[in-house]
Amino acid sequence: MDPIADVLTIIRNASANRKKEVNIPASHLKEKIIDIFRKEGYIEDCRFIEDNKQGILRVYLRYNKTKSARREKEKAAIMGLKRISKPSRRVYVDKKKIPYVLRGLGTAIISTSQGILTDKEARRIGVGGEVICYIW
Repeated sequence: MDPIADVLTIIRNASANRKKEVNIPASHLKEKIIDIFRKEGYIEDCRFIEDNKQGILRVYLRYNKTKSARREKEKAAIMGLKRISKPSRRVYVDKKKIPYVLRGLGTAIISTSQGILTDKEARRIGVGGEVICYIW
């Protein structure tokens, strides 16, 4: 019943299983959220694929290579995703109380009157809104 939570779960599970790409049913809100993930460097790319319905967003996940003593490993760029505002409990913040995720290392996505913004953009513009999710 919550399409945003479904998107976050799809990405979280794919990242944990080291998938290179995932397909998500498209919508404007999902597209804006995925675009923020891309701009912030959490995913490689996103493509819209036309089907004769609502369309599909193909998301290419990002992995960072790390070297250990014996071998090279790939570590997911997305360490965590958390849905904050839910249909059963909406969470709104004032412009003065926009949250910092992991003391600024993560990103909060906020739905404002200016559109879907990151916490940094919302602070810069000076608007509050509904906190959709955290990503780190």
